[in-house]
Amino acid sequence: EIEGLTRAGHRALALGDAPEAVGCFKKALLLSGGAVSSRLRRACAFNLGAAYVETGKPKKGLEFLLQSQPSEGESKEHLGDLYFNIRAAHEGLRDFPKALEYFGKAAGHKHTAQAGSRAGARVQMGCCYLGMREPARAARCFLDAARTYAAAASPEAAAVALSRASGSMLQSRQFRVTEIAGVLAQCRSLCESIPDPALRGKLYNDIGLGYSQLCIFSLAAESFEQALALCSGEPDRHREAALLQNLGAAHNALRSFSTALGWHRRAVALHSALGNRRAQGQCFGNLAYTCSRLRNHKAAAENYLHALQAFRDSGDVQGQWQACEGLGAACFHLGDPQKAIKRYKEAL
Repeated sequence: EIEGLTRAGHRALALGDAPEAVGCFKKALLLSGGAVSSRLRRACAFNLGAAYVETGKPKKGLEFLLQSQPSEGESKEHLGDLYFNIRAAHEGLRDFPKALEYFGKAAGHKHTAQAGSRAGARVQMGCCYLGMREPARAARCFLDAARTYAAAASPEAAAVALSRASGSMLQSRQFRVTEIAGVLAQCRSLCESIPDPALRGKLYNDIGLGYSQLCIFSLAAESFEQALALCSGEPDRHREAALLQNLGAAHNALRSFSTALGWHRRAVALHSALGNRRAQGQCFGNLAYTCSRLRNHKAAAENYLHALQAFRDSGDVQGQWQACEGLGAACFHLGDPQKAIKRYKEAL
């Protein structure tokens, strides 16, 4: 009966039904209490603990996983699986130092012998270091994982690892611009061989954001356009709206204001349709700045007014301050110093 419940539990896990698996493993553990074999009880405890971790209950999972540790003299064949699940439980509890300790214990077991498993472990270690606010160490883990994935001919996984590495490198501020740009270039090169358009679009967007932070706006704009072409057919258009907004900002930074104008207008319209009032305010502000650079100060004033109202509606105080400051400048250029002074005072 225990064997039947165990098989049913594993089948439920394979089908993605973790709660059903927990139920099966719980019954098996209860039945194992009357068994002579302590090894059988520990195996049942392991299955239940791993299933609890899978359902997002790491505390309960850890309790049963610790009960499943082999006694002296018993086979250590499955110790790698146990350590990896204990690591996952500690990670779920956000006890990242303990999670890293179990990564170390798992090293050398056959669970980590394959390249994919080793790379996956490095990714998980990177996530732990991020949780510990050590982005430089996280970046090195992601880079190591990317190299292993690339050697194993897994371009999708390698590209994702490189994307995470670049984000961690930017966060740490311990890497040179050339180093980060090199990682972004590698990631961008791998994107060409990824068949999944959704993943490719997300990666191009992340690459664009990375180049923006490095102030390499020409490559940022190219990456955003590639991402936009891949996401334009998605039913959820929030990413499309964000990309239009990013494209406008990138062209502002490139001082190609005539091109930026079209992107800003499209971003304003789509954010309006989606009901993103704060983002709409940001786009109105970007559009107003573009109009001012094109010396159309009347259009700039109108768009700063729209931005101000949108920021008021969304409760964005900093946005209101910026809109008032821009509106003051527009009024000054329109030859109305009284209104300009009024808006500058509001900004104060």
